[in-house]
Amino acid sequence: MESRKVRNVAVVAGVRTPFCKAGGAFLRRSAVELGAVAAREAVLSLGIRPDRLDQVIFGIVSGPVGAPNIAREIVLEAAFPASLPAYTLTRACISANQAVTNAADQIALGKSDVILAGGAEVLSDVPILFGRRFRDALVNASRAKTPMARLQAFSKVRPQDLAPVAPAIAEPSTGETMGQAAEKMAKVFGARREDQDAFAARSHQRALAAWESGKFDGRVAAVPTSRGKDVTIVERDDHPRADSTEEKLAKLRPVFDRKTGSVTAGNASPLTDGASAVILAAEEVARAEGWPILGILRDYEYAAVDPFEHLLMGPVAAVARAMNRNKLGFGDFGVVEMHEAFAAQVLANIHGLGSAAYCQEKLGLSQAVGELDPAFVNQWGGSISLGHPFGATGGRLIMMLLDQMAEKDAQFGLISACAAGAMGSAMIFERG
Repeated sequence: MESRKVRNVAVVAGVRTPFCKAGGAFLRRSAVELGAVAAREAVLSLGIRPDRLDQVIFGIVSGPVGAPNIAREIVLEAAFPASLPAYTLTRACISANQAVTNAADQIALGKSDVILAGGAEVLSDVPILFGRRFRDALVNASRAKTPMARLQAFSKVRPQDLAPVAPAIAEPSTGETMGQAAEKMAKVFGARREDQDAFAARSHQRALAAWESGKFDGRVAAVPTSRGKDVTIVERDDHPRADSTEEKLAKLRPVFDRKTGSVTAGNASPLTDGASAVILAAEEVARAEGWPILGILRDYEYAAVDPFEHLLMGPVAAVARAMNRNKLGFGDFGVVEMHEAFAAQVLANIHGLGSAAYCQEKLGLSQAVGELDPAFVNQWGGSISLGHPFGATGGRLIMMLLDQMAEKDAQFGLISACAAGAMGSAMIFERG
């Protein structure tokens, strides 16, 4: 069997929808509809026909019950060729990252030339389940052959059995929520309340400045929404606020530890609806087609740590492995994008990367990964200000990183992100 040459993989296009607070502008939109907008606009931005794609990969966390393979439904909703294969995956808040790296692997191995990958999340439309007893009754009733037997199936159902079961917001293994984990990390790693609020305020200021200066032009597709007879065109993220100052944020009460806590709704990312799509291609194919080489994915890493210890420290392990394998230090990166689940989480991750004791004890390294200034990361805002649709954030991170690298003429850029299950992701891009 002839061995395949491992090919370089380039990002050649990327578009997202506006990110809007859950229960708001996209209340009547589905993940499939938003995903189709992002996918269609990404293809249009590159100026190709959708039949040029080899496959579509999408990530999501709270997938719709009626359409679990949203990637395939996005293909059909976007009016792409029906022959275009597609699949859906989930890896918590790094689902879009996983979709992109899966696509990159397929292209690098020569299995595909061009793939559209991304993610979508509509937390306004989270699947709600019934309790087990009522679900069992529904199953038994569906099998019953007579009306009396169908009624008998519900004979043991009580009013409390009709109460809906909301999706879990806590870790199945530990029972700990991400907010509680962020509180614990803030205390252990010394992330002070004033530093968290300053980080969050800066995120809002930078996001607003990026919008006003046109940094997101061509990257955010307008989405029409309707309520009744009224149709509104949503063109911008709706969470960045000019009044999210350090002084205003300091007045908010802690959410997860009301007595001694520091994590508030203001220094955490909000529940958000949105979608993103990135087109990847073999570098040789992109150059032959004359497509823009926005960046080359040089390496990536996924890691996991003990959820019973610090749930959101996975990025430290992932970043350390990726940087060490590529013999790069923080001084080599012109741009660093870090997913902001919480300001406390970002500050704790930065502390871990810069702590020789942490890196020696937890990662088995001889020294710290390196010092990183919190003010250096996320120059155009982050998840605290722009929002965090779980399955879609990875696509936003990639395109914002690459656009900043182009603006700064930076050779290397780094992305890190935390995820439920105590997992972390790191991605290294190089300008083409």
